[in-house]
Amino acid sequence: ENELFTSLTAARNYVESLKLRPLLMLEDEAMKDFEGIQTEDPNSVVVGLSPSNFHYKRLNEAFNLLKNRASLIAINKSRYIKTDGGLSIGTGAFVSTLEFASDKKAHVIGKPSKDFFHLALKELDPKLQPHEALMVGDDVRDDVLGAQQAGLIGALVKTGKYLLGDENKYGEPNHVFENLEEMAQFVIGQQKK
Repeated sequence: ENELFTSLTAARNYVESLKLRPLLMLEDEAMKDFEGIQTEDPNSVVVGLSPSNFHYKRLNEAFNLLKNRASLIAINKSRYIKTDGGLSIGTGAFVSTLEFASDKKAHVIGKPSKDFFHLALKELDPKLQPHEALMVGDDVRDDVLGAQQAGLIGALVKTGKYLLGDENKYGEPNHVFENLEEMAQFVIGQQKK
């Protein structure tokens, strides 16, 4: 569990470093990552994927905090996610709603933030340079292009929320793999060189 560096990890570190007291718009599972964080009298709003919080009353509560000088922190700004029922709206739509209504720009912690990729590399190996790392993801914009903008090698895998033609729509991945097995064979082949 401690070997994973997630956008929730990065968000908690950010909140702690600034001694923020956030209104947490997170599902119960994600709330565990924020145990011990002071949330009384909030001076910030942290938005993650949280369908149970994305209703008028809760969004309006966040909006009013933002209009009264609270800061807006987005775990990510994903456009959509893949669920058992198909594609669903991601966090980005709700973050954008709050940005629009409050005239505030969110500080995006997770993908596609360059800082997120750099922090993840630092956690993995402080000596690792971005151009030495391969980031593989199923979201061409947030995973692949975000990684490339941070200096990493970006690879798209045609699984998960990948949609036909994604590799040609928004930018050019360094590599495109049909599945994770093909990616693993590529990496093994690179190590043998």
